[in-house]
Amino acid sequence: MIIDTNQILTMTEVNQNFSKAAKLVDQKGSAIIFKNNRPKYIIADISHMFDLTDSEKIDIIAKRIIEKHRKAFEELGK
Repeated sequence: MIIDTNQILTMTEVNQNFSKAAKLVDQKGSAIIFKNNRPKYIIADISHMFDLTDSEKIDIIAKRIIEKHRKAFEELGK
Protein backbone atom coordinates (compact mmCIF):
# COMPACT_ATOMS: atom_id res chain seq x y z
CA MET A 1 0.00 0.00 0.00
CA ILE A 2 1.41 3.37 -1.01
CA ILE A 3 0.60 6.20 1.38
CA ASP A 4 0.91 9.85 0.42
CA THR A 5 2.89 11.44 3.24
CA ASN A 6 0.80 14.60 2.90
CA GLN A 7 -2.24 12.61 4.05
CA ILE A 8 -0.72 11.30 7.28
CA LEU A 9 -1.87 12.51 10.69
CA THR A 10 -1.02 11.16 14.11
CA MET A 11 -3.66 10.07 16.57
CA THR A 12 -2.55 12.90 18.86
CA GLU A 13 -3.03 15.50 16.10
CA VAL A 14 -6.52 14.22 15.35
CA ASN A 15 -7.50 14.14 19.03
CA GLN A 16 -6.31 17.70 19.56
CA ASN A 17 -7.58 19.19 16.30
CA PHE A 18 -10.18 17.17 14.41
CA SER A 19 -11.01 20.11 12.16
CA LYS A 20 -7.48 19.85 10.75
CA ALA A 21 -8.20 16.23 9.82
CA ALA A 22 -11.54 17.19 8.27
CA LYS A 23 -9.89 19.92 6.18
CA LEU A 24 -7.26 17.46 4.98
CA VAL A 25 -9.98 15.01 3.95
CA ASP A 26 -11.80 17.81 2.11
CA GLN A 27 -8.61 18.63 0.21
CA LYS A 28 -7.23 15.15 -0.46
CA GLY A 29 -10.30 12.90 -0.25
CA SER A 30 -8.92 10.85 2.65
CA ALA A 31 -6.44 10.88 5.50
CA ILE A 32 -4.43 8.14 7.19
CA ILE A 33 -4.19 8.22 10.98
CA PHE A 34 -1.12 6.67 12.52
CA LYS A 35 -1.15 5.13 15.98
CA ASN A 36 2.11 3.95 17.53
CA ASN A 37 3.92 4.83 14.28
CA ARG A 38 1.75 2.49 12.21
CA PRO A 39 -1.20 3.22 9.91
CA LYS A 40 -4.30 2.42 11.94
CA TYR A 41 -7.31 4.34 10.57
CA ILE A 42 -8.54 5.95 7.38
CA ILE A 43 -10.89 8.93 7.29
CA ALA A 44 -12.60 9.32 3.92
CA ASP A 45 -15.11 11.61 2.29
CA ILE A 46 -18.23 9.46 2.22
CA SER A 47 -19.82 11.29 -0.69
CA HIS A 48 -17.41 9.55 -3.05
CA MET A 49 -18.54 6.17 -1.81
CA PHE A 50 -22.21 6.59 -2.64
CA ASP A 51 -22.34 7.85 -6.19
CA LEU A 52 -25.85 7.08 -7.43
CA THR A 53 -27.25 7.43 -10.91
CA ASP A 54 -30.13 9.84 -11.44
CA SER A 55 -32.47 6.89 -11.91
CA GLU A 56 -31.42 5.40 -8.57
CA LYS A 57 -31.94 8.74 -6.83
CA ILE A 58 -35.44 9.04 -8.31
CA ASP A 59 -36.30 5.49 -7.19
CA ILE A 60 -35.21 6.26 -3.62
CA ILE A 61 -37.20 9.50 -3.48
CA ALA A 62 -40.28 7.87 -5.01
CA LYS A 63 -40.15 5.08 -2.44
CA ARG A 64 -39.95 7.61 0.40
CA ILE A 65 -42.92 9.57 -0.95
CA ILE A 66 -45.03 6.44 -1.38
CA GLU A 67 -44.21 5.21 2.13
CA LYS A 68 -44.91 8.61 3.68
CA HIS A 69 -48.26 9.08 1.92
CA ARG A 70 -49.38 5.45 1.60
CA LYS A 71 -52.81 6.04 3.18
CA ALA A 72 -53.57 8.91 0.81
CA PHE A 73 -52.58 6.82 -2.20
CA GLU A 74 -54.75 3.94 -0.98
CA GLU A 75 -57.73 6.28 -0.64
CA LEU A 76 -57.15 7.68 -4.11
CA GLY A 77 -56.99 4.14 -5.47
CA LYS A 78 -60.52 3.28 -4.28
